[in-house]
Amino acid sequence: MRAPTPLFSLVELEATALFVHRTVPPTPQYAWPLLAKRTGCEVWVKHENHTPTCAFKVRGGIVYMDSLKRSLAKVTGVISATRGNHGQSIAFSASRAGIPATIFVPRGNSADQNAAMRAFGASVIEFGRDFDEALAECHRVAREKDLHFISPFNRDQVRGVATYALELLRAIADLDTVYVPIGMGSGICGLITARDPSRPQN
Repeated sequence: MRAPTPLFSLVELEATALFVHRTVPPTPQYAWPLLAKRTGCEVWVKHENHTPTCAFKVRGGIVYMDSLKRSLAKVTGVISATRGNHGQSIAFSASRAGIPATIFVPRGNSADQNAAMRAFGASVIEFGRDFDEALAECHRVAREKDLHFISPFNRDQVRGVATYALELLRAIADLDTVYVPIGMGSGICGLITARDPSRPQN
């Protein structure tokens, strides 16, 4: 059985990390003694809360927006749906790229997340009872206003997100297990793609 084709090469990822680090310096990883005492083993924590949006997602937004601008596509604005971190990533990155951003969230979404997205310059629209309803309305408005829709999972965003994994894997030798929170999957896919070429034995 043939191994699946990776989303990007190690060379591409290394170049992406250099680009991301212009905006988001490498985040620290610490081994906390109390965690070690509680778990009975050495535990390292990668502090992505040290990014401008307090989450790893911003790395992907930076890379996506750069690719979009390089494509020379005529984009009057970008639009997406989120519950928070993806929206902050798009709001932050679109603002830096000089592109208007519209973010749909469900009613009752985190007030802090909404405020952060607005602070980064996005227009935040609350719609629907849940994420699916907000997403459906987002797609409708994207078609109606000819806005560029950004999915929370795509190659460029995974490539950007994977830079956190490259930092971790190169900073800490001989990790036995890495725990990754999973939403849409960019974090875990970024980790696996970074791990395989840089640590073929795992």
